Amino acid sequence: MLLTAPPALRITSAHPRHDRRTPLLIAAAVFVVYSVFALRRHSVFGTTGYDLGIFEQAVRSYAAGDLPASEIRTASASVGFTDDAFPLFGDHFHPVLAVLAPLYLLFPHAELLLVVQVALVAVSAYVVARAASRHVPHPAAGPVLGAAYAFSWGLQELIGFDFHEVAFAVPLLALACGAYLDGRWVASAWWAVGLVLVKEDLGATVLVLGLLLWRHHRRAGVALCVAGPVSSALAVLLVIPALAPDGAYGYASLGDDPLTALDGWAIKASTIALLLGITAGLALVSPLVLLAVPTLAWRFLSPNPAYWGPHHHYSAVLMPIVFLALIDALRRWEDRGSGIAGDRDRILGRILLVPALVAALLLPALPLRDLADPGFWQYSPRRSATRAALALIPDGARVAASNHLAPHLTDRATVHLATHDVLTRRPDLDWLIADTQEPFPPGGVQAALRDAEARGWQTVYARGDVVILRRAP
Repeated sequence: MLLTAPPALRITSAHPRHDRRTPLLIAAAVFVVYSVFALRRHSVFGTTGYDLGIFEQAVRSYAAGDLPASEIRTASASVGFTDDAFPLFGDHFHPVLAVLAPLYLLFPHAELLLVVQVALVAVSAYVVARAASRHVPHPAAGPVLGAAYAFSWGLQELIGFDFHEVAFAVPLLALACGAYLDGRWVASAWWAVGLVLVKEDLGATVLVLGLLLWRHHRRAGVALCVAGPVSSALAVLLVIPALAPDGAYGYASLGDDPLTALDGWAIKASTIALLLGITAGLALVSPLVLLAVPTLAWRFLSPNPAYWGPHHHYSAVLMPIVFLALIDALRRWEDRGSGIAGDRDRILGRILLVPALVAALLLPALPLRDLADPGFWQYSPRRSATRAALALIPDGARVAASNHLAPHLTDRATVHLATHDVLTRRPDLDWLIADTQEPFPPGGVQAALRDAEARGWQTVYARGDVVILRRAP
């Protein structure tokens, strides 16, 4: 039962010779596998302007000494926003991206963001595997839980969908929860406070951890209880509205219907089922599982169906929470006493199979399945034509590009998304490169091409589905 009175927590590991090498091996394997996948996916045009291109433009802004801005991210047509670049602090508050600026100066390419995201996940995998090795009295705990976590559905969806700032929250949450299990209350608070720099909604998660720390270390708990809500309030009520083109925080609406939370209940239930299934439901035994409540609450209360399900990057922050909660639950179970050692090891072994089996069974439906697809490794004539087209866009050009082509130009050109009104909003553009089969935004590419032709733009490349038009001199 959730939040039952626990026995006195065992602060130090019962296994002073716990495996220190396995977590490093898992982290290294995670880094290699995910890097190969992410970089290959980008090279075959699987990434998009929404969102990899947007985030590269943000980091590029920081590297130039400016606040984050993006030419790809556009405001609503009703706003009448005509500036060249959208101020991204008017959308979300994620100053943590500034730490990438020095690296971007050394390697100014979109691939940097993908590799950094993989590295952040690898660090979190090390922390989870190490925590399992320290606190779960079974020799397979570290490798099994570490691998099940590393290739869990939430993290695969993160790696399989471009780059997002929440990748920074993944290791921070793992480190905060891991320190909590170790009884290092101040360290847990310090790791958690970094979340306020990742995204504005994570202040609520910081508050929950502060409440959990309160009983163990009053000052650390109070600090988080203040820092979390205050930082979120400042971001949502002051910073974002001050920079947003329409002067408002665009994600505050819960819908006009008070029963919005009941919509899509089957999709929401599938997300909950996956969270419980991958931990055999035992995560509910640990108070750490409460850290997942704020994220699930804003997602399920939102009228946007994209937030409800297990896809995209939205569940990545939940993975370290539920896995560290599982480790905590197994530790609490051992501390209550479980009979003779042989029975304990046998039962623990069966429990450890659940996360591993769930991860394995879900693999055919998750992004890493592409690694086994021969087509993923082939350069088709279509891909070759696309690469040749991109090479024709000169460095420093002002270009409108379709969604899947945009992140291949953002490191060397000023890139806007090809939409129905892009040439009206940006009459100074000189190039339009588009994949005519691009579905996002709906009808945007076809409308942009028609507009360019009506303005007398010249077609300079047309091969397969890829077309380049240039403004007439």
